[in-house]
Amino acid sequence: MDLKNQALPAIRIVNTDCVLLGTAHISKQSVAQVKAEIASGDYDAVAIELCESRYHKMRNPERFANTDLWQVIRQGESGMMLVSLALSAYQKRLADGVDIQPGAEMKAAIDDAGKAGLKLFLIDRDIGVTLKRVYQSLSLWRALQIFAGLLNSVISREKVSEDVINKLKQGDMLESALTEFADKAPSLYVPLIQERDRYMAARLQKIAESDKPERILVVIGAGHQAGMMQYLGMPAHDPSETLIALSETRQGPVFFKVFPWVVVSLILLGFATGFNRSPELGLTMVTDWVLLNGGLSGVGALIAGAYPLTILTAVIAAPITSLNPMIGAGMICALTEVSMRKPRVADFAGLREATTSFRGWWKNRVTRTLLVFGLTTIGSAIGTYLGGAMIFGRLT
Repeated sequence: MDLKNQALPAIRIVNTDCVLLGTAHISKQSVAQVKAEIASGDYDAVAIELCESRYHKMRNPERFANTDLWQVIRQGESGMMLVSLALSAYQKRLADGVDIQPGAEMKAAIDDAGKAGLKLFLIDRDIGVTLKRVYQSLSLWRALQIFAGLLNSVISREKVSEDVINKLKQGDMLESALTEFADKAPSLYVPLIQERDRYMAARLQKIAESDKPERILVVIGAGHQAGMMQYLGMPAHDPSETLIALSETRQGPVFFKVFPWVVVSLILLGFATGFNRSPELGLTMVTDWVLLNGGLSGVGALIAGAYPLTILTAVIAAPITSLNPMIGAGMICALTEVSMRKPRVADFAGLREATTSFRGWWKNRVTRTLLVFGLTTIGSAIGTYLGGAMIFGRLT
């Protein structure tokens, strides 16, 4: 894509002229054009395709050093942190395959806007919200496919293909990263591109109404330019309503809330029936349950390289927590691991490097804790269904 001397589309909102500069995420030419536009003196504000969290990560790459891992686990954000780290590792691989850091044009916009004394606006939707809405738009199989692809990309030593690099030159960083692992996944387009086009257009409308800049340079990926122009050209609506609607993450289907309780009820019913027939049968069923559920969760902790007490916790906690859908073995095991091996500042500072190698995930205390969470959860889940099947097998 040749961005040199490109005529920049502009649209007037209220009393603000919004000039949209569509960039290529890994292009030195894009960086140069961003710098030239800001240096022209034609603007009194700059808006960029970043959210607060991505902005702070760009400005302070070591920001994870301030992360409270205990709170991440307690708030149920361990899975999201795993995905974010895997995504960061993949993007680092992309950076190694080209001669410029992805997002360099956004950093140039931030730096040069600051030097020129221009007001800077962050207009993209929070990446956590986007990832959650992406997950909610996918089938379970497609979500697992993407996550497995991300994890595989972390340990892969293969060079990034020309196809992927060309996508980055034309489209969106998040879209390119996720669609790499989900062939022909149109369901990704809505949350990754269309919704963010609407969100960023609404943010610009809100900025025009409240901050009233005369002329604002909007630095976005080229893949968002056409969609944003379309939404900006539509009849004005209340931007606050649009922003709220696009920031919501819906609850999962009622089925997924009810189903675990149904499983637990059936298992407890199986135990009651077994003890009613004979104490020996009941004890045999309980033993099967403990060995399968606790054993598989313990194996998960062992594979994750957990502390010995964490492994013991997995074996003891899994058979109990599996009978209470409100709390999982993974959370208890991760909290135990954090207590036994508190992550050091060096572990947080080394996250970017650790996530780019297979061994790194096991050596770094932060990523190892997340692996403990994930693998003990999976082990306990498998144990629950195998144990339940074995219980009812003994009753037939």
